[in-house]
Amino acid sequence: MVGKVQPDEKQGLKKILVVDDYLPTRNLIVETLSQSSQYQIAEAENGKEALRMFDENDFDLVISDIMMPGMSGMELLRLIRDRNPSSAVIMITGNPTTDLTVNAIKKGAVDFLTKPFDIDELLYKVDIHLRQKDMLPGEPSGNILEQNKLNDQKDELSKQGYIYDSIEGSPMDNDVIFNKIAELALKLVDGEVCSIMLFDEQDNEFHDKVVKGNTEGMHNNYTSSPTLKMVFNEVIERKEAVLINSNDHPEVAPSLICAPLMIRNNILGILSIRKKKNREVFSKKDLHHILSLTKRASLNLENKILYESIFFNIMDTLKSLISSIQARDHYTEEHSQRVTNEAIRLAASMNCPSNDLESIKIAGALHDVGKIAVPDSILLKAGKLTDEEYMVIKNHPTIGENILKSIVLLDKERMIIQCHHERWDGNGYPQGLRGPDIPFLARILSVVDSFDAMTNNRPYRSALSKEDAVEELIRNKNTQFDPDIVDAYIKIL
Repeated sequence: MVGKVQPDEKQGLKKILVVDDYLPTRNLIVETLSQSSQYQIAEAENGKEALRMFDENDFDLVISDIMMPGMSGMELLRLIRDRNPSSAVIMITGNPTTDLTVNAIKKGAVDFLTKPFDIDELLYKVDIHLRQKDMLPGEPSGNILEQNKLNDQKDELSKQGYIYDSIEGSPMDNDVIFNKIAELALKLVDGEVCSIMLFDEQDNEFHDKVVKGNTEGMHNNYTSSPTLKMVFNEVIERKEAVLINSNDHPEVAPSLICAPLMIRNNILGILSIRKKKNREVFSKKDLHHILSLTKRASLNLENKILYESIFFNIMDTLKSLISSIQARDHYTEEHSQRVTNEAIRLAASMNCPSNDLESIKIAGALHDVGKIAVPDSILLKAGKLTDEEYMVIKNHPTIGENILKSIVLLDKERMIIQCHHERWDGNGYPQGLRGPDIPFLARILSVVDSFDAMTNNRPYRSALSKEDAVEELIRNKNTQFDPDIVDAYIKIL
């Protein structure tokens, strides 16, 4: 017998018991759920073993196959409900029938999965039912109407939370956002096909952006349907969602929901979701969930567009400052571009995430913005700098940091710019930071910045050869530069 329980390393983990006599299915479920740090997973290969484990542990959720030797999943469900009515049970079967589904729900199963099941659907249902258990815990009421109302409240609260958590987070690429919206819509209302179309107000036309679900048998562009065009135009005109069932329009059988995606009271596009997998029509509750999704998604898109607008305006302003330096010192323009390109290449080779690549792209372009405060007599001096003049030059990282200080969007980039002349041994400037206390991306920029400065002509000295510059990097490992970053840069050079 399996009877395995993973060690409880953290308090507050949700405990899930997976029961299936077929090892590949059980392993698939366990491995999928184990990817989340929120769950503690146990597994059993039959009902008898599962019941013993259930008696010894307080499981929040049980996922059980129905057809098992000895004790069936239905019998296990009954015994679990007798012991702890608040435990949620999801049943799995390879031979679904209406009678079986109804019987399982009557005996207390919260949901059903049909083999072969979609992993995303499994994760969604597990998340939703655990949320419901947290939202309104307690013993079931003896009043059927009251209990149904309570269950509806649980369903509503948990789905609202799921929508919020899924849509919110770090800014995503637009295509990722639209795909996420369509996938969520299908899960929320058990839909079959979801399409997001962007609306061109000038030409009064719809353009497919995303189509998700089972599109077999559908036209490539079903927006050409006169009935659907009429529905879409109604949504555009009223700026409201519509729910249509086959009783009114047989050609949309069995059901259709269309909801607008709005940006500041203007129509960005339409989310259209067609017919449920079980062939039932969409309900007002389904419409409500889709509206919650489109409103949250619209807000996310609006915030992203606003963020990008502000960000690009700020970058244009900062680029004008860079241009004013470049007008005085042509070397700065070419140097900044080379450093930016090489820093991105080095960061990518060290497997930095995409947001770090974007940060170093910005910081590379702006790393010398503080030189705007350096007089021409010092910035363009052909001879050796005096100690006083060198102190002025050394202020440029701090001046650059001060220029960006009021721009909250560039906090990370500001620190990179401020620290790109710090040294691994702590003898750099302006703060004298040492080793790993220096921001990692600033350490990358420091290596690339120094290499580019060494390999290009300046008024006061000639360029070193690439080989000599590499020797200088190696010589200054563990003193000026992070040794791992030097090694990584030499490798890609």
